[in-house]
Amino acid sequence: MSDNPSLVLRGVEDVVHEQRPIPEISGDEVLVEVKKTGICGSDVHYLVHGRIGDFIVEKPMVLGHESAGIVYKVGPNVKHLKVGDRVAMEPGATCRSCDACKSGRYELCPDIIFAATPPYDGTLGRYYKLPADLAYPLPDHVSLEDGAMMEPLSVGVHSVSNLGGFRANQAIAVFGCGPVGLLCMAVAKALGASRIIAVDIVPDRLEFAKKYAATDAYLPPKFNDGESKIDYSRRNAETMRSQLGIEDRGAKAVDLIIDASGAEVSIQTGLYIAKSGGTFVQVGMGNPNVTLNVSLIMTKELNYKGSFRYGPGDYPLAIGLVAQGKVDLKPLVTHRFTFKEAITAFKATRAGKGEDGKGVIKAIISGPE
Repeated sequence: MSDNPSLVLRGVEDVVHEQRPIPEISGDEVLVEVKKTGICGSDVHYLVHGRIGDFIVEKPMVLGHESAGIVYKVGPNVKHLKVGDRVAMEPGATCRSCDACKSGRYELCPDIIFAATPPYDGTLGRYYKLPADLAYPLPDHVSLEDGAMMEPLSVGVHSVSNLGGFRANQAIAVFGCGPVGLLCMAVAKALGASRIIAVDIVPDRLEFAKKYAATDAYLPPKFNDGESKIDYSRRNAETMRSQLGIEDRGAKAVDLIIDASGAEVSIQTGLYIAKSGGTFVQVGMGNPNVTLNVSLIMTKELNYKGSFRYGPGDYPLAIGLVAQGKVDLKPLVTHRFTFKEAITAFKATRAGKGEDGKGVIKAIISGPE
């Protein structure tokens, strides 16, 4: 095949299939024939709003960044990969020479070329080029579909293991039971968590979380008339403590809080229930302007950390957890689409429900035939 059909976002609510040139690779790069791509919330956000924060779509852009495929071509300097290898694709090429890259935090590289983040094209085409060291060989028993899911799983690994420093026999509470929240729970379970508390306002999501990885599920109460968000969060935290037997210290404390929702009241509640000296990792993106009780962060000496994508070691650990059977990604893939059905796949993800009436957790699009 010499063509490169791609799914291109031309503007808000304007996405089409069109041909793109096949990328030329350099000596240290590989060209991957993309076989499986998951749809991320950020892809849908660009489709609906044309921007995420300061990242604005100003020219047509190929969507997609959660992908796996088969190596189609290798640069002359590449030694560890060959044509035909099945690989998970880490979609962020960095400069490798700035302070962030050299200090082992390459996710903070100011010159990162990240797939489907303006102005760079994504992976929803036949071919995608990337540095060879960002193409990770998949064990024979790990499917290409699982390979595509390594991207969101690496977000969970980065948040829980890397930034959260989570260890065996610790407790975690995860606010938000979407794909990233569920994968944070899966990582915690794989690392030997003593307790995994799932929090969401949708009962069906909580039910799924309990079947998948959580030991406990918590459904927050409704707002009272005239109640402020901070007052609600304080009451919500007290209710949560009471229902689940959470304490500030000791064996019943929560070591790590993950907010995968971006909701202001979730962030506020998480600070209240975090143990003294505990860690809070912000991975969900919502309204950037929220009210925080800073005295809680101070008096509890909380470690409040932001989580952005993934960094060194996160993809290898994600692949290892799946290869060893410690994380099962298959239950999260609820819908599958051909490349020609890609626009339908986006509609289903956006609606949160497929044409089959079932809720969408993760939709996977196959590569062009």
